[in-house]
Amino acid sequence: DMLSCLSCVSMGLPNTAEDTAYKNTSDKGRVPPHIIFVMVDDQGYSDVGYHGSDIHTPVLDQLAAEGVKLENYYVQPICSPSRSQLMTGRYQIHTGLQHSIIRSRQPLCLPPDTPTLPERLWQAGYSTHMVGKWHLGFCRPECLPTARGFQSFLGSLTGSGDHFSFQSCDGAEACGFDLHDGERPAWELSGNYSTRLYTERVKKILRTHDRRKPLFLYVALQAAHTPLQAPAHLLQRYHSLGNRLRRHYAAMLSGVDEAVGEMVEEMRDQGYYANSVLIYSSDNGGQPLSGGCNWPLRGGKGSYWEGGVRAVGFVHSPLLERKREVSRALIHVSDWYPTLLALAGSPEAEPRRLDGYDVWGAISKGLPCPRTEILFNIDPVSRRPGEVDHRLLAVNGFGIWDTGVRAAIRVGEWKLLTGNVGDGDWVPPQILPGGPQHWQGMEKRQDQRGKSVWLFNITADPYERSDLAEARPEVVKLLLSRIAEYNQTAIPARNPPDDPMADPQLHGGVWTPWLAEKEEESEDGGEPADGHNKKVRFKSCKVCKLRALFKKVGTRLQRSALFF
Repeated sequence: DMLSCLSCVSMGLPNTAEDTAYKNTSDKGRVPPHIIFVMVDDQGYSDVGYHGSDIHTPVLDQLAAEGVKLENYYVQPICSPSRSQLMTGRYQIHTGLQHSIIRSRQPLCLPPDTPTLPERLWQAGYSTHMVGKWHLGFCRPECLPTARGFQSFLGSLTGSGDHFSFQSCDGAEACGFDLHDGERPAWELSGNYSTRLYTERVKKILRTHDRRKPLFLYVALQAAHTPLQAPAHLLQRYHSLGNRLRRHYAAMLSGVDEAVGEMVEEMRDQGYYANSVLIYSSDNGGQPLSGGCNWPLRGGKGSYWEGGVRAVGFVHSPLLERKREVSRALIHVSDWYPTLLALAGSPEAEPRRLDGYDVWGAISKGLPCPRTEILFNIDPVSRRPGEVDHRLLAVNGFGIWDTGVRAAIRVGEWKLLTGNVGDGDWVPPQILPGGPQHWQGMEKRQDQRGKSVWLFNITADPYERSDLAEARPEVVKLLLSRIAEYNQTAIPARNPPDDPMADPQLHGGVWTPWLAEKEEESEDGGEPADGHNKKVRFKSCKVCKLRALFKKVGTRLQRSALFF
């Protein structure tokens, strides 16, 4: 059994600093709680049983019912942004990652000078382990999970891949293997279903970890991201669903439900449960074209409408002072960073450096929430150079803000959106067979044509059906001013072009770091002060570049057949 290979891998790395931190924690006479954070990929707001779904999630329903359901909880509309804010507690405008995801061939990753949640927890005496999808860049070795605070890692580095073979493609021309155990490709584990494989690794960590030492376990499941794949026994449960995409998607989420159940059972069996905090979160809204459902919320994955950013989320813990509650506190994915550090007994020393808030009091005790607003994003790259329409600033933006720039903010009960914020359709549950071509009778957005500003009272109108931008110009001006204020604190967006040297065919067929070390620049952005260009590539010769080109041309048609 290939899963048995998991037992061959060491789960901890001896380190003097770590041992010291462990002793310091022990000296306090109290072991901080074990923290298990489960992030699920592309789960729609309505794709959980307790939101009325046709997908069976009995484990999640029970855990949420016994804990605190987060019903005013927000994430980002796509993968990398949500994950970066979880790891740093900072908005995208403050890390330079405000434009889209980090692509597989993009020489980009989390800023190295920004402390990550696992780094801080490790310093506080925790053992830190990650299982699942990273998607925060891997161009250099120092970008890898094991270089950003995790002592062990089993999972994928890119944004998506086959759930059995772990082949991942960036477009049709760059494909490679993407399952890594630490820094090495885990070829021997190929053929296992991703959710099953990751669950077994989690259970192995729980069995081998020293329970006297606090544990941080980040479980970022690939399900239910495309490609939609699930084992036969899970698909059989939904054989009556006529929509094939929905059937596969539902089966994948049933697999997630079972996996979380096994993890919690192992926590109980191994003695973690009584001193544990389990957090469950989707990374963004569901994708209706791939089986997801956010109904009755508007829009979906990739958009700043509620269906793209309102997430399934709950906290389950014996340590909660109030259980079986529904929290309406305004909570954002960036809040987990300061919240978990405070739970670990190592609160952020400079809270103003962060955009997240410690919301444990609001969750556990029902205290007033310190968060009153959320900047979803400001994406300057969404406006191409030379595309400026002065009316969008002077008229629509009241001279305050260029409303052609994609941005969104929530302040109190109000939400403002500007620019191209994504598809704003309301997509009802996909009970129809055949898929999108039969969905023509559904509600279509009527308020996006020729507009660049929308305003909603989310408390009174959570489904974003009544645009109040014209009726309440004073609120529009106030929120536009707030966006402009945030923009004054933004750093330039980092969006480098793809690097052909990232092609897995140059690296043994594996997605892996391809830059040896970070380029060092002088303060003026030019060459390094010593006159030497210090960017060193693993493959930098002209012959290598030609070889990469020939391989791409020779296999382009063959690979394209897989996609078109």
